[in-house]
Amino acid sequence: MQLHQLKSVKGARNHKTKTLGRGYGSGFGKRSTRGQKGQHARKSGNVRLGFEGGQTPLYRKIPKIGFTNINFQDKYIVFTTDELEKFSLEEINLESLTKAKIISKNAKAKIKIIAGKKPMTKKINVCVNKISAGAKKIIVAAKGIIKEKNK
Repeated sequence: MQLHQLKSVKGARNHKTKTLGRGYGSGFGKRSTRGQKGQHARKSGNVRLGFEGGQTPLYRKIPKIGFTNINFQDKYIVFTTDELEKFSLEEINLESLTKAKIISKNAKAKIKIIAGKKPMTKKINVCVNKISAGAKKIIVAAKGIIKEKNK
């Protein structure tokens, strides 16, 4: 005998489903096989997955994995190339922007430049922490010099 030759015993498959709540004579009347009182006797006794009857569920007891301390994140001040052209500065870096009072004195701040909508007309030398590829193209097209310092 092999697995594909096995057959279930007659009557093992097609069970007649219980007809519940149709009076005492049916054998499943009155409480309809739910027992007396309690949560499961109620029609809304089905609770969500993981519910432990008011006790703090296991998924809340287990510690969360991982933690990112936002105090150690790099904070970037973002400028577009359109904004840089408005400044009356020939060189853009942290020191020149703080002297011009464009940004406040913030030693942890880093500068990032992203592309604007218009091409630049003014030649600007840039020394920043991050710069987008589009911003690089715009500044180089205006014959500016780009220096990226410690990323």
